[in-house]
Amino acid sequence: MNTIPISKEGHQALMQELERLKKERPEVVRAIKEAREEGDLRENAGYDAARERQGMLEARIKDIESRMSLFNIIDLSSLHGDKAIFGATVTVEDIDSGEEKVFTLLGPDEADYAKGSISVFSPIGRAMLGKQIGDEFTVEAPRGKISYEVIDIEFRGHRP
Repeated sequence: MNTIPISKEGHQALMQELERLKKERPEVVRAIKEAREEGDLRENAGYDAARERQGMLEARIKDIESRMSLFNIIDLSSLHGDKAIFGATVTVEDIDSGEEKVFTLLGPDEADYAKGSISVFSPIGRAMLGKQIGDEFTVEAPRGKISYEVIDIEFRGHRP
């Protein structure tokens, strides 16, 4: 993966998360110190919890920082066109069931299926890229192959 697309808003949210996580470091170190002072570390649940929290905190910080140089920050308000690309909100219809779904194509760091956005790197996102209204595409899903038709493409200029 050469670059990772991310919206300006998504990048800003990620940077705020990174800042918040870094501010938590002293609190976690303090919790570990206090737990150590309680004595025997073999049966010290507070110490174990603080060390686990520290591990998760440092892993998330490292994860974000390791990808920072790969981010391709995109201003969603500058996007337009008639193809499904990063930042597009695409309405598709399941050809078999007739059910319509609406997805906004975003990067993996900001995609949230529950909020209607999917990663351009997900199977459906990859299959959808470059499609225009009226195009059909098929995605391999756990329940089998699902065929969709693109009903609409719009650029809303911001995340859903």
